[in-house]
Amino acid sequence: MSLDVTATTHAMATGHIPGFLPGADGSDPLFTGMVVFTILLVLLIGAFYFKLHAIPEHMAHEDNHTQMQVIGILALLALFTHNNMFWVIALLVAAFRMPDFLTPLQSIARSLDSLNRREQLASGNAGLDKPRSAATSDVAQQQTKGETDA
Repeated sequence: MSLDVTATTHAMATGHIPGFLPGADGSDPLFTGMVVFTILLVLLIGAFYFKLHAIPEHMAHEDNHTQMQVIGILALLALFTHNNMFWVIALLVAAFRMPDFLTPLQSIARSLDSLNRREQLASGNAGLDKPRSAATSDVAQQQTKGETDA
């Protein structure tokens, strides 16, 4: 008794069977194709999502931004909390430079210091009126206060 295991088409089946239907051997080409497509789509969307969240950091890195750590933290917060407000703030901080108020003030202070030294040298008392540091002047004031209290 031999078993003939050849797949034959049923007598009532049409002559053309669509390719997306499962075969007699159990293979399902449509399911396999959709699984591969879904996995690739999820990977591509994930890569796009991570690239999108890294845009403020890339902008800050290209411009050598001073607040690069703040931008990176805001981008990470946006990534993990799914709160778009953090990403928009990071993008705005990366896009616009904050005005530099410290450099002009330091320049003014240096200029005033050089003018003061020049004036002291011109008046002849350069050694007498040396400016003391804040800690030295505080100690001197406390000593003077202690002497007047006694």
